[in-house]
Amino acid sequence: MTTRHPHSNKQTPPRRKGLHPRNLHQAGYDFPSLVSSYPALSSYVKTNEHGNVSIDFANPLAVNALNTALLKRHYNIVDWHIPEGALCPPIPGRADYIHYIAELLGIDDTTISSSPVKSDIRLLDIGTGANGIYPILACQIYGWHCVGSDINRQSLDNVEAIIASNVSLENVFKLRLQADKNHIFNGIINTGEYFDVTVCNPPFHASLEEALKGSQRKVDNLARNRGEQSNKTRGTKKSDSPTLNFGGLEAELWCNGGEKLFLKKMIKESHDFAAQCRWFTSLVSKSDNIKPAIKLLRKLGATDIREIEMAQGNKITRILAWTYS
Repeated sequence: MTTRHPHSNKQTPPRRKGLHPRNLHQAGYDFPSLVSSYPALSSYVKTNEHGNVSIDFANPLAVNALNTALLKRHYNIVDWHIPEGALCPPIPGRADYIHYIAELLGIDDTTISSSPVKSDIRLLDIGTGANGIYPILACQIYGWHCVGSDINRQSLDNVEAIIASNVSLENVFKLRLQADKNHIFNGIINTGEYFDVTVCNPPFHASLEEALKGSQRKVDNLARNRGEQSNKTRGTKKSDSPTLNFGGLEAELWCNGGEKLFLKKMIKESHDFAAQCRWFTSLVSKSDNIKPAIKLLRKLGATDIREIEMAQGNKITRILAWTYS
């Protein structure tokens, strides 16, 4: 984790590569045990050209089945499902966010167990989507109490069905509809209510066209990784509507102004709820969006701002965290 503080030139060097030390997925996927837990996964598990047992990560159905198996095997969640077209999150990366947030809150390794002790920590997930993955992991790993918000009623209905199938979630994971898409915290955080932390995976594209182009790049990269030729290298025309290979409804993948404007709105609105939340956090996919966000936070009087880097293979993602307390 690399943490940068806004009022100091010192920088803590990265202490590790790869997933957080508490992450259960550091050793990769144990497909035999996953198939044992969720037999439906077996139809997607193949031996690739390198002789390794894996799945086709360009196939949304395969990724969905893998996630269902992971959640059942490692987190005791049954009947996890998402509707067609919804964002299918990579479980190891989502778990990493929760572990880094726990570290931010000062929670040590003794909190981790197969049956976590219930905690007073309260987490708010902005844009929980149809998968509800961050609260699910926070509840199952740390025993936190969570609220998931979204502007899409159908997404929340899907998460409600998942909660109903898992008694461990029933009293600790609540859902709230954001009735005004122009607001983020307003209308969700109630008067007199307090959260220890908020999390968010903001829509990172500014339009559907941009989202589709990003998906096409993913498809091409996956094809190259498999040693296949992409449509571009074959000289054939790219699909006019490439599959969003990890899914993603409009509210999940894109919004007007993209990630930069969403972060700006979130930061400005967070100031209005400064006394009702200890830490506000968000994933930031584009490094260019970090500096303007920090500049705005300083202007608004944030007392501590941290940029936390997470490494997943060669990919670096960032958490921006800030507090006014």
